[in-house]
Amino acid sequence: MNEFEYLLVLCTCPTGKAAEHLAQSLVERKLAACVNISSPVLSVYRWKNKIEKDEEALLYIKTHTASWSTLEQAILELHPYDLPEIIALPLARGNKRYLNWVGENLCTD
Repeated sequence: MNEFEYLLVLCTCPTGKAAEHLAQSLVERKLAACVNISSPVLSVYRWKNKIEKDEEALLYIKTHTASWSTLEQAILELHPYDLPEIIALPLARGNKRYLNWVGENLCTD
């Protein structure tokens, strides 16, 4: 596997507890090798023609492109929001040993 096959997926959750539950589920299912949670983050966004501001928890999910579809479906299934933020960024570079570890801890079948 090369660097371009790995993704950093960003996803916000309404609370730290919801973020932990989602992170735990993704790692248990081997859809993510590691999930970091940063909380609180302030999100400012437009929802139903109104500007909203909310404190949320931000997940940094490390995965592989082969896991993307299943990961996205799992987030949609488990997430408390009607429309969760799920954004995937390709990794252009990374420590090879770390990326190998990521790959070894995912189900990429």
